[in-house]
Amino acid sequence: MAGTGTKTALLEQFARIGRALANPARLELLDLLAQGERSVDDLARAAGMRLSNTSAQLKALQAAGLVHTRKEGVHVYHRLAGDDVEHTVEALKDLARTRLAAAEQAARAYLGDVAALEPIGHAELARRLNEGTAVVIDVRPAAEYAASHIPGALSIPLDELAARLDALPRDTRIVAYCRGPYCAYAPEAARTMRAHGLTAHPLQGGLPQWRRAGLPTENP
Repeated sequence: MAGTGTKTALLEQFARIGRALANPARLELLDLLAQGERSVDDLARAAGMRLSNTSAQLKALQAAGLVHTRKEGVHVYHRLAGDDVEHTVEALKDLARTRLAAAEQAARAYLGDVAALEPIGHAELARRLNEGTAVVIDVRPAAEYAASHIPGALSIPLDELAARLDALPRDTRIVAYCRGPYCAYAPEAARTMRAHGLTAHPLQGGLPQWRRAGLPTENP
């Protein structure tokens, strides 16, 4: 029978994943990479982090096997190592929100009362798009839309929404989506549209959850 030393060695490898995830900056980078592969420069800009810090955090994630890279010319692009990384990060967030009262409070302070906006589920949105009874807008930054988006979605980054409200239909339900269940863009977009008399809802989850449900995505 194997000794305690070998078991400790195994547990140490499990703990490496925990340590890699125990950093808010790394969780932010993993959220961004769930939208598609990005360069270090792109990630630094999107996360509002210094380039040196972004590079250091990506190296830690790569060392833990959570992020892979590929080189194209002089550029290096980062991506999640697999769907299981995305699933694990999401499960971590959900566990924290379930078990930590402070996490639930922080989520509500950041996202607001999302339930009051009557989120639309993936299956319902897919049905409405097929019927032509909904318009879907992607309120993530344009670079993330370019990487992958729901077929037929309009790219209206949140910071452009106010200027483009008049172009949105008033007789059709509008569904906004962003990066995932802990992304504030879609709820904020739905509130803005509702304040201007539009029928708007956020999508439950975001593009990664849509993709995970087996629903189609496309690139421009």
